[in-house]
Amino acid sequence: MDLKSGYPYWAVKNGLMQAFPKLDRDMTCEVVVIGGGITGALIADELAQNGHGVTVLERRDVGWGSSAASTALIQYEIDTHMTDLAALYGEADAVSAYRACARAIDALEELAEAVGDVDFARQASLYYASNEGDIDSLRREWEMRRQQGFDADWLTPEAIASRFAFEAPGAILTPQAARLDPYRMAYKLLDRVLTVGGQVYDRTEIATATPHAHGVTLTTTSGHSLDCRHLIVAAGYEAQTWLDDKVATNRSSYAFITDPIAEDVLGELASTLIWESARPYLYMRTTGDGRLMVGGEDDDIDIPTERDQRVGPKAETLIAQVEALFPHLSPNPTFSWGGTFAETDDGLPFFGPHPQYGPHVHFAMAYGGNGISYSMIGAGLLRALIEGREHPLAELFSFRRVGDWQSSRHS
Repeated sequence: MDLKSGYPYWAVKNGLMQAFPKLDRDMTCEVVVIGGGITGALIADELAQNGHGVTVLERRDVGWGSSAASTALIQYEIDTHMTDLAALYGEADAVSAYRACARAIDALEELAEAVGDVDFARQASLYYASNEGDIDSLRREWEMRRQQGFDADWLTPEAIASRFAFEAPGAILTPQAARLDPYRMAYKLLDRVLTVGGQVYDRTEIATATPHAHGVTLTTTSGHSLDCRHLIVAAGYEAQTWLDDKVATNRSSYAFITDPIAEDVLGELASTLIWESARPYLYMRTTGDGRLMVGGEDDDIDIPTERDQRVGPKAETLIAQVEALFPHLSPNPTFSWGGTFAETDDGLPFFGPHPQYGPHVHFAMAYGGNGISYSMIGAGLLRALIEGREHPLAELFSFRRVGDWQSSRHS
């Protein structure tokens, strides 16, 4: 499955940071993590740093799937409003999901400081109404967040124009967001897994996975066998091919990145992620060297050859949208790309076992606009499940909610 098109910035910027060996023998281990992107790396690091024997398998080079194409907006804000999640699952679960995402940003900051040099920086988040028709729902969302103790301000059109130099009918401004180089972070974390006795293999593809009473037996396409107590499938958007049931929809998103822009020209953009209420939405953020990264123009195309052809026209559309908001910027795109992403119906991730495979096979599907925050949560959640402990989000983020959501939608 080809997950990206064009020239994803992180892969161009960082190159192939480290080569890992291909698995060339049979082995036995406690936990196998399939997937060497940012999700698999966060999970493997959490387990390895807490005494678990971890083996990571990646069928490409590490980070070369969706992580290379990620724009890595790190937010506590879920694509589905807290008010809408409350209508689906109750206010307590909706608030718990949002608070967990907020805590995940703090945890990611600590982790980034520990590994170093991953372009992590705290940012604000400006979520603006795309049109007058979105104002009421956006204000209800702001009011609920304020009632639940989240730090959020409502900005009027005048305040948006004054601070951010563009026009919008209203916006929610929050201080809890961040940016990150996810490709570099994945490499650094997997290197840390090695230092505590874990193992990482790339260019190693799994042919079969057979659960049994005491664990899972895996075979590779080159004929080697792995026996493990627990298997975690953190294969990004390809993980859906493991399941008979469809739990998410694969789509394509597009992005470009500019040459460095002076901080006085960027203004508040230098320290603020910006995204809108329209779906699909335009979003933008900066890098540590002052480049503006812009994404959006999502579509339902999941055919790599068709996505390849759309990268150029989609980038031109995104450029026009930025110029309409910020005429003074005149963005000059250095690289543009497209990539596969997945959306669940309710905007929440899936972590844990699926009935198709039984209790020893766990899935890590950190799908949605804030997948890195979800992955940080999922690392702790999956560790709790493996250690036989309870986790407050284990039920909400499990596959069991699929039937609950569909029942509530049709009731």
